[in-house]
Amino acid sequence: MGTKRGSTLTSKWIKTNVLMKSAKISPLIPETVRFGRESLKQMLDKYGMVYIKPERGTHGNGVMRAETVRESGKTSYQCQNGTKIQKMQEFESFYRSLKKRTGSRSYLIQKGIPLLKHKDRRFDLRVMVQISPEGKWETTGLIGRVAEPGKIVTNYHNGGKPMAIEKLLSSHMDASRQAQLIKQLKKLGEDIGKFYHKKNLAFKQIGVDVGLDRKLTPWIIEVNTSPDPYIFNQLKDKSMYRKVMAYRRTILKQKKA
Repeated sequence: MGTKRGSTLTSKWIKTNVLMKSAKISPLIPETVRFGRESLKQMLDKYGMVYIKPERGTHGNGVMRAETVRESGKTSYQCQNGTKIQKMQEFESFYRSLKKRTGSRSYLIQKGIPLLKHKDRRFDLRVMVQISPEGKWETTGLIGRVAEPGKIVTNYHNGGKPMAIEKLLSSHMDASRQAQLIKQLKKLGEDIGKFYHKKNLAFKQIGVDVGLDRKLTPWIIEVNTSPDPYIFNQLKDKSMYRKVMAYRRTILKQKKA
C-alpha cells in the first residue's frame, strides 16, 4: 500500500485485513473470513454463533446471525435476518438457504460477540474519531446504539436507538469502571485512525463500532470510513454533536482546498 487510498473505503475485508497487521489492535478484532460452505462449517463448529455480513454495505442491511443449536442431543442450525428466525436440521440445506440469500454478492463471516443488553435489547457503541484542526487524530464522540426489540443490528437506519453511553453502561459497571472503559475506547479509536494513516489510507474521520461482551471486552465489529455525524444530534446534550460537526466542517474545507 504505497499510495494514498481514498477517504472512504467500502470493503470490510480490506479494512479488517489492514488492522490485522497491528499487534496492538488485532487481538480485539473478531476472527473474520470469507463466506463459503467450508468456512461457515468451521466457524460454527468453533464459535457456535457467527454474523454473516455483506463485504460492502451500510446501515446493517443484509446482516444475518447464524448459530448452532443443540437440544436433546440433536444439532440444528438457526439463522436470524431482521426479526425472522429460520431453523433447519441439516447443515447442507442450511448453507443452501444462506447462499440463496447472499446470491452473487461477496459476504464475510465474523465470530459472533454476545453483546451486552439494555432492557433485553442488544447494544453496541460508536466511537467517532476525526482529524482535529491541528491535524491530530481525536475521539470526538462516543454514543450507544440500542437495537430495535428482536433485531440483531443496532444501526439507526435499521430502527436502532441512539443513547448516551453512560446510561447503557451504568447497569453493567460502576462509575470508576465506566471512566476506565471510556478512556480505553477513546485511545482505541485514535490508535485505529493513526494506524490507517501509517498504512497510507487517507481517512480524515472514522466511526468504530465496538461491541462489549459479558467480560466487558471491547471488540471491533466494524470501521466505517464515512460515518454518519447526525446520530450525535439524537442526544439531549448537544455538545458532542457540535464538536463532531465543527471538526467535520474543517475536514470538508480542507478537502476542497
